[in-house]
Amino acid sequence: MLPACERRLDRNGRHLGHVYGNERVYSDNITRILDRLLDGYDNRLRPGSGGDVTEVKTDIFVTSFGPVSDVDMEYTMDMFFRQMWVDERLQFEGPIEILRLNNRMVDKIWTPDTFFRNSKKSISHNMTTPNKLFRIMQNGTVLYTMRLTISAECPMSLMDFPMDGHACPLRFGSYAYTNSEIVFTWRKGPIASVDCPKESMSLLEFDLVGQTLSREVFKSNTGHYSVQVVHFHLQRKLGYYLIQTYVPLIMVVVLSQVSFWINKESVPARTVAGITTVLTMTTLSISARQSLPKIAYATAMDWFIAVCFAFVALALVEFAAVNYFATLEANRLKKKKARQDRLEVLAAGSDDDEDAASSDSPREGVRRRNYSVCRSEPGDGPPVPIFLQQGSAIPPIPQLAGTSPIDRYARILFPLTFALFNLVYWYIYLAKDTMERPRDTDPTS
Repeated sequence: MLPACERRLDRNGRHLGHVYGNERVYSDNITRILDRLLDGYDNRLRPGSGGDVTEVKTDIFVTSFGPVSDVDMEYTMDMFFRQMWVDERLQFEGPIEILRLNNRMVDKIWTPDTFFRNSKKSISHNMTTPNKLFRIMQNGTVLYTMRLTISAECPMSLMDFPMDGHACPLRFGSYAYTNSEIVFTWRKGPIASVDCPKESMSLLEFDLVGQTLSREVFKSNTGHYSVQVVHFHLQRKLGYYLIQTYVPLIMVVVLSQVSFWINKESVPARTVAGITTVLTMTTLSISARQSLPKIAYATAMDWFIAVCFAFVALALVEFAAVNYFATLEANRLKKKKARQDRLEVLAAGSDDDEDAASSDSPREGVRRRNYSVCRSEPGDGPPVPIFLQQGSAIPPIPQLAGTSPIDRYARILFPLTFALFNLVYWYIYLAKDTMERPRDTDPTS
């Protein structure tokens, strides 16, 4: 006779004792099925050992992608890694079609020795329990899923940086079994076997534009191994580098060309402007390289920085040329003026000798001589105070006033040349397909 607690009725009017009894029968059946499956089972042997090749079907669900490191040339991803294979030794018959088991059953049966060939660090999550899913179908098909975090190597060619795109690979396969024993295939085909939902992407510097799936055969002295390959295609976002590097560089070049509109007599102002822009350009170039590895070739940004640096340096050299030719012209005018003064003094001296006899007194002759000397310089104008001449835009020699021909040409040639360079630069790199091609070592058909 059932106890009082088991004589109560459930919502459907059934005795709870019958429900509990059915559950005990169901559990006993599952236990007997598992015991029968493991009776005589050797988990050291793969399915079909010594006979057919074991086919392991795989697919990946990416839960989080990123970050991507340019300096270390690696990327990190969190994923559900699924494997499916058929083990005829695990076939069963019973009231259920699928045995849903926990991770404790995994250690009692054979599982593929899959490893990631280009991973630097791999983590299998164990909180709060090992994150593993294990199921066995009646026909012996086994589904094994685990949650992993992989940090994998991603070789990058940074020649087109920061307009570059990269194909970051993920390679996995069997560690010990050759392709004559285990073959890996994509469970959902070469298109849908890797799922990367947009909401799970956490990339700030890149856009994940897609992925391609393929197969390879890795050849070594121990045999040929089946390898599955996923290439994640990453396109770098340009906005950050436009704001932090390109726009400041363009502004510095424009500011360096403002000095062409400053009078050539303002030597301190133009010198300070040229040196300041050169130092600013140096600082920007150093900061732009801090986020990159120490590569031995020039990137697209390096070429832009080099050309901008050349424009800034040439602006300073242009003022040096202007000042040099202005100095030569000043020296020529001084020599010419000195020669004219000597000739006028000699002419005035001869006139004084002729008029000496008719002069009333020696003081009158001196007055006439001074008058002739002062009259020989009618174009000099009033003298300029010394405090206005030092560091000012007023030339000490009036004939040197005005814009230098070099400055007039530089005002047109420098901006036009820099604008043409920008047009060619951005057209080449924005119209160019900068996405890297996958580097398959030995692909199979």
